[in-house]
Amino acid sequence: MRYFDDHPDVLEWASEELIIPYVSPLDNRVHRYFPDFWIKMRDTSGKICVRVIEIKPEKQTRPPEVKSRRTKKYITEVATWGINNAKWTAAQEYCKDRGWSFHVMTEKELGIA
Repeated sequence: MRYFDDHPDVLEWASEELIIPYVSPLDNRVHRYFPDFWIKMRDTSGKICVRVIEIKPEKQTRPPEVKSRRTKKYITEVATWGINNAKWTAAQEYCKDRGWSFHVMTEKELGIA
């Protein structure tokens, strides 16, 4: 977060302040999603833009491999993927409606892998 404070192109930022409603595939009810970061910044062309960023382990950014045995671990992975996918779909629509962009970043993009 110090990066946002110190970066000259970051005009404003917030952590887990934005609320995006989404429908969970587990219970078909509306829940609230709090993305990790909301950032208002100047891009390389000087244009002001807003980005919403979610930080997740790379493993959680793709569906789990289908397995023949339905272990508790596998069921949890499937549920996690379903919820994450629902959140990210809602976030993409929410951001698109406002002219913002939505990004999921992993340890690879952050350079910590």
